[in-house]
Amino acid sequence: MITCNSCFDTIGCALDSLLGQPAASRERYFTPSFGDPLWSSIRAEALVEADREPLLRPLLQRAVLHRNSFDEGLATVLSERLCKQSLDLEEFDKELRDVIANDSAIIESARSDLKVIRTIDPATTSLLHPLLNFKGFLAIQAHRIAHSLWTRNRRALAYHIQSRVSDVFGVDIHPAATIGSGVFIDHATGVVIGETAVVGDDVTMLHGVTLGGTGKESGDRHPKVGRGVYIGANAQLLGNIAIGEGSRIGASSVVLKSVEAYSTVAGVPAQVIRRQHGQQHRPATRPATRPATRPATRPANSSRAAAERMTVSTDT
Repeated sequence: MITCNSCFDTIGCALDSLLGQPAASRERYFTPSFGDPLWSSIRAEALVEADREPLLRPLLQRAVLHRNSFDEGLATVLSERLCKQSLDLEEFDKELRDVIANDSAIIESARSDLKVIRTIDPATTSLLHPLLNFKGFLAIQAHRIAHSLWTRNRRALAYHIQSRVSDVFGVDIHPAATIGSGVFIDHATGVVIGETAVVGDDVTMLHGVTLGGTGKESGDRHPKVGRGVYIGANAQLLGNIAIGEGSRIGASSVVLKSVEAYSTVAGVPAQVIRRQHGQQHRPATRPATRPATRPATRPANSSRAAAERMTVSTDT
């Protein structure tokens, strides 16, 4: 077995020694470990990619192959992405691990987020890729750590993490905001979520979404987004409004009033264009993209028809 001072566990060294061996040898070695099928799957994917892309091997070793658990791997990825040179990386990594260890909801929600991405995003073919590269996923996990610190009155560090997430991922989420599990922020650039906002479970939103205030309120002043809501790219939801369960918000809409459950709204300002009842929280796959061809004729003087044409193209 190869030994290395940089290794954190002997299993990681064993995996290193397997790289370059025949696939059958690696498969016999790599059985589900640690009682965690999710982490075993991620490690298996990392082992394949380390063999396929030697340039990425050090990254995969640090973040996955030398880590005993999903908790450790997530903390490593976040600390390496967010730690500034003015901070000690080892101490920052330790702090993130401690926060995760003391708040079980963080890792449970992260697992749910990752599974949702793999299930509904047609551009995602592995669990490893979102863990290492999806800024929406990583921004949410960093926010959960900041939120845990915020609730324990460690606000200086919470604000620092918020700032670093904004700098690195282009996502600005106030540490006091509440975010559920199974949440997917696709592409993520430009997403802003205010201090008193609440995002329920199984919510999907695209880049450029704002959950903000109107500038005329204080105190509780940000949107409350219910379970299973879909928010299209660049939609602006403003004020202390409620977005009902299962609703859909069209791209570039400006929503200033509460939306009933299972409604589709679009426009500036947003108007209801469809309402359904008893729908599932989130489709198993992304909705199909809008056809490239348009109808030969267009209804004349119909604002409703114009609003219905504002459906969102949701594929990557």
